[in-house]
Amino acid sequence: MMTSSSNRFEIYDGLEPKEMPAFQALDKLSKHSQYVVSKGLKQAINVALTLGQPLLLTGEPGTGKTQLAYHLADYFGKGTTNNELFVFNTKTTSSASDLFYKYDSLKHFQYIQTKESKELSLTEIEEKFINYQALGAAIKSGRRAVVLIDEIDKAPRDFPNDILDAIESLSFEVPEINKVGLNKIETAASNRPIIIMTSNSEKSLPDAFLRRCVFYHIPFPNAPMLLDILKSKVSAYNENQMELIIDHFLKIREVARRKKPSTAELLYWVAILERQGFDANELKRVKDLTRDKKELLIGSYTALAKNEEDAKLIRDMLI
Repeated sequence: MMTSSSNRFEIYDGLEPKEMPAFQALDKLSKHSQYVVSKGLKQAINVALTLGQPLLLTGEPGTGKTQLAYHLADYFGKGTTNNELFVFNTKTTSSASDLFYKYDSLKHFQYIQTKESKELSLTEIEEKFINYQALGAAIKSGRRAVVLIDEIDKAPRDFPNDILDAIESLSFEVPEINKVGLNKIETAASNRPIIIMTSNSEKSLPDAFLRRCVFYHIPFPNAPMLLDILKSKVSAYNENQMELIIDHFLKIREVARRKKPSTAELLYWVAILERQGFDANELKRVKDLTRDKKELLIGSYTALAKNEEDAKLIRDMLI
């Protein structure tokens, strides 16, 4: 692990400071933004920062895996222009080089065929035909940034292992502009990107890759955590009403079979209830609702149920 004697990384929750070229601690993250971070996730973030390793997140859709990267970028970049988020959306066809740069060979070829001019310099080739991607752009930027590699389990199996050396060395090469051996792109340890990787666990990842990552599974929030989330984002309902909404939502998750609604869908649903002027106190006795109010509630369920089987099971709760 690379370290720097000129920078100290302060770890919260009472742990001893470690020598790290890094950001400040995340002691106020959950207060700083509307993203609610559990104690376990905070600890995982600190471990990843301390070791200088990528943080690999799993969890069902809607638990905040992707959004964590956005909030980290916002937190660390607050009040400055020196921190950014670079996003790489993994595809089934992704290769390791795609994470660093893309070379537009067709455009280059067409340029050569149509332009009657002197041969382009390596710098001109880079400016016209090289597009730096996510991790490559972060390394090349020369400053600390957050990199999100989203749904890494979609990539071919060799992809994770192929990117590890570049992540650890903080360097990569672009052969298309490296013909004279002068173009190894690298950055200092003090500019090491914070790398967040997400996985939907659709397929297993290589053991060698997992050994060099910090892993954390984000569980679905329990009722108190959901209440914290609603309190940070909703103003139309008081705490008692929010508890009724959460209780009804969790019952919906229990009956749904094919696709349980996520936290994001809970927020959409609450927004619909608010827009419709629905009194959350009515959720105390949903089977006693008037026909009109039942129809209104059933209409709002379209934000939660994403297939007919689950929609019917949820509607049956009102009978």
